[in-house]
Amino acid sequence: MHFPSPLIEARLIQRYKRFLADVELADGRMVTAHCPNTGSMLGCKPDHARVWLTESDNPKRKLRYTWELVETVPGQFACINTARPNAQVREAVESQQVAELQGYPVCRAEVRYGSENSRIDLHLSGHQTRPDAWVEVKNVTLCEEGLGYFPDAVTSRGQKHLRELMAQARSGERAVLFFCVNHTGIKSVRPARHIDPEYGALLVEAVASGVEVVAYRAALARGQEVSGELTLTTPVPVILET
Repeated sequence: MHFPSPLIEARLIQRYKRFLADVELADGRMVTAHCPNTGSMLGCKPDHARVWLTESDNPKRKLRYTWELVETVPGQFACINTARPNAQVREAVESQQVAELQGYPVCRAEVRYGSENSRIDLHLSGHQTRPDAWVEVKNVTLCEEGLGYFPDAVTSRGQKHLRELMAQARSGERAVLFFCVNHTGIKSVRPARHIDPEYGALLVEAVASGVEVVAYRAALARGQEVSGELTLTTPVPVILET
């Protein structure tokens, strides 16, 4: 998949109030862009980093620009827009690009399930030989020396999702945690025990309960420049051991 409009390069001045980012455009203009990421964005907002925006012509929008990508270190790029991963994963699944989830003709989004009033990101059904699959998508952008970590902040919501997935696995359904790796420098993914030890311990418990964990990386760049593509292309190993 591609971004909804051509990417516009800018320089990051500051991110603040969670949803706002001041940036400098190539012509020197200062504008405020929407930051579609409620997390800590650890490692994804370095001072004066190159960033890329999409532009909307919707007159009802308060902010014309949306922050999409950032160059975290020279030559490494991350997609910080957390509205993108569900669509990325859905496209990959429906086009049969995810080997672990092939053979499901029906894919629905935001299906209610579980005892904690959750909505699953993707529900897959109709497989000839396998049970339905409940797929929870997580965006991975925290990179430390080639290692990808999730989460980048303590996440009670993520812990809840793991509990819901465990319940589905125990009931005989497939429960899948899908790490959408939106950082070109990440070579493997592991739980961020140094940030949220409870999540890390719960993930190990979830896998022991039958929850499957899958990770694929997006093709965000060609060489040293962004490509404008969000397509998931490369499986990435998930390492649970400390």
